[in-house]
Amino acid sequence: MIVTVAGGGLAGCEAAWALAERGVRVRLHEMRPVVPTPAHHTDRLAELVCSNSFKSTELTNAHGLLKAELRDLGSLLLACAEATAVPAGAALAVDRTLFSERVHQFINGHPNITVVREEAIEIPTPAVIATGPLTSPRLAAAITARLGSAALAFFDAIAPIVAGDSLDHSRLYARSRYGKGGGQDYLNAPLTVAEYAVFVAALATAQQHDGHEFERITYFEGCLPIEEMARRGAETLRFGPMKPVGLPDPGSGREPHAVLQLRREDRAGQMWNLVGFQTRLKIPEQRRVFGLIPGLGAAEFLRYGSIHRNAYINTPASLSSALAVKDDDCVFFAGQLTGVEGYTESLGTGLLAGINLARRLRDLPATLPPPTTMLGGLYRYLREADPSNFQPMNANLGLLDPLPARETRATKKAALVARARADFASWRNSL
Repeated sequence: MIVTVAGGGLAGCEAAWALAERGVRVRLHEMRPVVPTPAHHTDRLAELVCSNSFKSTELTNAHGLLKAELRDLGSLLLACAEATAVPAGAALAVDRTLFSERVHQFINGHPNITVVREEAIEIPTPAVIATGPLTSPRLAAAITARLGSAALAFFDAIAPIVAGDSLDHSRLYARSRYGKGGGQDYLNAPLTVAEYAVFVAALATAQQHDGHEFERITYFEGCLPIEEMARRGAETLRFGPMKPVGLPDPGSGREPHAVLQLRREDRAGQMWNLVGFQTRLKIPEQRRVFGLIPGLGAAEFLRYGSIHRNAYINTPASLSSALAVKDDDCVFFAGQLTGVEGYTESLGTGLLAGINLARRLRDLPATLPPPTTMLGGLYRYLREADPSNFQPMNANLGLLDPLPARETRATKKAALVARARADFASWRNSL
């Protein structure tokens, strides 16, 4: 039997290698250079089109913890990244040319992998589909036909997420608009006239991120960047995402001049979404400007806001817990197409897709690490996120199950990592 892997990016190469190393014959489809993309410049596999950084190597950082888990599973691409690293302090950055050349050589040199230079236009079985945010229109149509008309999005409008324990809760109050729904599902940051004026002035002059030309977007009126709204007039935000109507402050009984709502992103209240705050601000600007909001002065950002073109599946509505098609557990999806953001996240889903497809071919069930681990927490988010508000997610410690005992912020990260490493080792030994 020959397995199809569609996509020669990070996730596709990792999935193909995991399958091949387990004795499975693989046909890896990469449409470049036959069908070019607006982002790629070469025909090499695993070409990095954005940053050359795989982010932190520190174990107490979410990306460092995820790297440790990928290393435990024998990740090819992480090893290639480490072999082509360039100085970057506590981060893993690579020489992008040497990195892709090294991955290219390993994949093409494996006796169980055949690289096919043609566009994948259908979803065969067994398969791993890992074609990324630039999935071709014909394959996107096939995915939509297979998973349903609402399964695939082509546009990210992401609001920041902050850590609950980094907020100053004395400046916030819990209330849903007009008292509807769960009273603990939203936190509210009230702003006075003066605080609002300072915030709007900072927002209107803050620096935006400059992306690729193909990421230029004509914004929908219902999905404007928060800074664009601020430029339209001082009162625009008060009639949009910072509308105070129906949110009286329990301390005064009156509606504030303006209010930022934060929506709970997980059951334990570890992650809070800044509602309606989709943005193209640069990361330092997001920290600076949003930190002006009462209660967010010391906020830890678990995910930064962004707006860009990005094809991704509404995974919690469309795929199984292991990211397989619900009616065929031998067809897996991986990489950014599943709603993960970042290089290491893509590697992780690709690696686990390859492992699980190899297991299914041996009539073994798919397996996932527990949600106390970084890879398991990421998969749990993809499985349990609200389909009506689903947005792509990067690795962060807020994805992990909360600790049973109360920890101080100073000891929390070390305790989370120690538990994650032990639980991941136990799961890996069961494979």
